[in-house]
Amino acid sequence: MATSGARIGRLGGLGQWWGVIAAALLIAAWINRAAGPVIVATLSALVLIWCFFQAPVTCGAPVRGREDGCRNNATGLLMGCHIRQHRWQKLKMLILRRQVREFCSGLFSDGKAALVTLAAIGSFLSGLIAFVPGVALG
Repeated sequence: MATSGARIGRLGGLGQWWGVIAAALLIAAWINRAAGPVIVATLSALVLIWCFFQAPVTCGAPVRGREDGCRNNATGLLMGCHIRQHRWQKLKMLILRRQVREFCSGLFSDGKAALVTLAAIGSFLSGLIAFVPGVALG
């Protein structure tokens, strides 16, 4: 039997959305105030890792002939699409000083990327605030 080539895991495609559950738990931890700063920082780190490496966004790697870059589906803000060269291009954009501006402008290129970028910034700030005395939970 021929297949489409799509990978289906044990969770039936929902495995890539675990970061949304972690973000919901992070929000609940801040609202409930029963969780300590270690739990908040751990959930913040999980959401940040999900945003950087597994959130479904568009690739955006530089492509000859297109101003907006590659439009393939990608996993995470730092990773490229299924094309190996695009993964290296995205990571190289962070290292080379001339291309950092282009990478940062790609973070808000469309709605998905903007939402994932804001989630990453929020979880990073949440992790920092969790350990500030007086502002921290509990």
